[in-house]
Amino acid sequence: MSEWAMKRFWRAASVHTCDGGYQIKLDSRTVRTPAKAELIVPTQEIAQLIAAEWDAQEERVDPVSMPWTRSSNAAIDKVATQRAEVEAHLAEYAGTDLLCYRAEQPEALAERQREAWDPLLDWARTVFGAGLDVTAGVMPIGQVPDALSCLTEQMRPMSDFQITAFHDLVSLSGSFVLALAVTEGRTPAETAWDTSRIDEKWQIEQWGHDEESAEHAEIKQSAFLHAARFYQAA
Repeated sequence: MSEWAMKRFWRAASVHTCDGGYQIKLDSRTVRTPAKAELIVPTQEIAQLIAAEWDAQEERVDPVSMPWTRSSNAAIDKVATQRAEVEAHLAEYAGTDLLCYRAEQPEALAERQREAWDPLLDWARTVFGAGLDVTAGVMPIGQVPDALSCLTEQMRPMSDFQITAFHDLVSLSGSFVLALAVTEGRTPAETAWDTSRIDEKWQIEQWGHDEESAEHAEIKQSAFLHAARFYQAA
C-alpha cells in the first residue's frame, strides 16, 4: 500500500481532540488508514503511542515497528466494517477451545494441562455459566450451544478497538476462554501466553530447542502482549 511505501515528509507528529476521540497529525496533515478513513482513536493514550511511532520513523515508514498504528487501522478498516463476521470467526474458536483438548499420553503432560487449564474452565463455568466439555485427543467434539452462547455474549459490549485486540488474543493463543481471562483481569497476559504454550514447551523439553521455531514463537508472544495492552488502552 502506498501509505507504507512513503518516505518521511513530516517534522513532528501531534495529537488533537476531535469528534469521536483523538486524531494524529503529521505537521498539519491528518493520518489516515490504508482505506483512507481518518485515523480517529478512542483514547488519548493510544493516540500518543501512535504519534510516538510516527515520530520514531526514519527515512521510510516501517509498519513492523508500528503495532499501535496497525491495530488501530484494523479496528477502523476491518472490524468496524465487518463486526458480525469477526465475531462469528471468534465464536468458532470458542467451539474448539485449546483448553478442551488434552493429551492422552504422556501422563506428565496431561497433568500439566489439567493443572493449568482446569482452573480456567472452572472460572468460565462459574463467572459466565459456560461449562465446556473436555476430551482427550484432537478429534473435534460438540459443545453445548448454551455454553457457547454464554461465552460469545461477552463480545457484545466490547468496542471495535477492543474486539480488534480480543481477536489477536484468541487467534494467537487458540483459546477464547484464555483471551477472556486476560481481558477480564483474571490472568496476566504473560502468564496466559505461557499457559497457551504448554504443549510446545513440552516438545522443546523432549526434543530440544529449534531456533526458527523459537523466533516465530517470540514474534507471536510479542503480538499477544501488545494485544493485551491495546485492549486495556482502548
